[in-house]
Amino acid sequence: MRVIFAGGGTGGHINPAISIADYAKSQDSELCALFIGTQRGLESKLVPKAGYDIKYIDIQGFNRKNLLKNVSVIAKLIKSRMDCRKIIREFKPDCVVCTGGYVSGPVIMAAAKEGVPSLIHEQNVYPGLTVKGSEKYAHYLAVSFDETVNLMSAKEKCVVTGNPIRTQILDANKEEARKKLGIDKPFVLVFGGSLGAQRINETMLQIIPRLKQNGNVKLLFGTGERNYESIRSAVSKMGISEDDENIEIVPYIDNMAEVMSAADVVVARSGAITVSELAALGKPSVLIPSPNVVRNHQEQNAREFEKNGAAEVITEAGLTADVLYKKVTELLEDETKLNEMSDNLIKMAKTDALPKIYELMIKMSEK
Repeated sequence: MRVIFAGGGTGGHINPAISIADYAKSQDSELCALFIGTQRGLESKLVPKAGYDIKYIDIQGFNRKNLLKNVSVIAKLIKSRMDCRKIIREFKPDCVVCTGGYVSGPVIMAAAKEGVPSLIHEQNVYPGLTVKGSEKYAHYLAVSFDETVNLMSAKEKCVVTGNPIRTQILDANKEEARKKLGIDKPFVLVFGGSLGAQRINETMLQIIPRLKQNGNVKLLFGTGERNYESIRSAVSKMGISEDDENIEIVPYIDNMAEVMSAADVVVARSGAITVSELAALGKPSVLIPSPNVVRNHQEQNAREFEKNGAAEVITEAGLTADVLYKKVTELLEDETKLNEMSDNLIKMAKTDALPKIYELMIKMSEK
């Protein structure tokens, strides 16, 4: 099978596409995959690292605040759609799989023009602009929640699959991960998404000295690449060196499945892929929803987990060092609650999205 994958900008769009490609490759040793993305997005690093070829187009998202700036965006959309048609004609895919983000738009429109069947996946309850705009072009609309079907015009194209979860997450084992990482104490993992989160980073700067003084907690803190140098500099001024055995600060976490599995508590945003992976691992967490997303979907994700006793939630408006430190330390000290949260998470988990999506790919390739 020959497949073009598209999804770019943040890890939340790229990692699902890589997960689908990896699963398809495990089922079809002769799979030939090509990704389409932008050189600005994380796909330029993550896709080659995953071992896949990628072609680049020049496209960007619409500016909702200043409509005049969208003149150049429309021009890029027209040009990128032409570029995508050329890539499709040269690669000759059996089907196209998109996982959202503005990269997906021109790819799925070009596929329709070239007569290639396509699928687009929506990770959140409320469909994004790209997914809504792709309805008439796609053969299948793979959605993660039953409620999403009612928000789509082309309901007959909808298939509820859940979110693709990396096989590394599904196969992870906490004891093995902790042994490999050399962790023998309570372990807290903190990250603000693939690009980092300024408010979380600022709050962690106030918490790190307390964790250092505690001495019995291991911290891995992913800052995001754009904030790493400033955070590292600030921590160094606190007298905490880069080789401190309990405080590890990195720009990007490459072995997320391993460290998430090893963690006792995770502090993170509540994007759809993140919460789906936390559920699959049964991993207790403190979720800090990003307020800067369309339809506030991250808080909706977080509140659903909170309602089911599967996570603690702090909004950005209520985020302080004292509040976050208290929630994390109270969880670490309450093994009964950690176990209850883990059980509730596993009840919520949907872990069969990859075979469901692969089945749709097979159907498209046979058309």
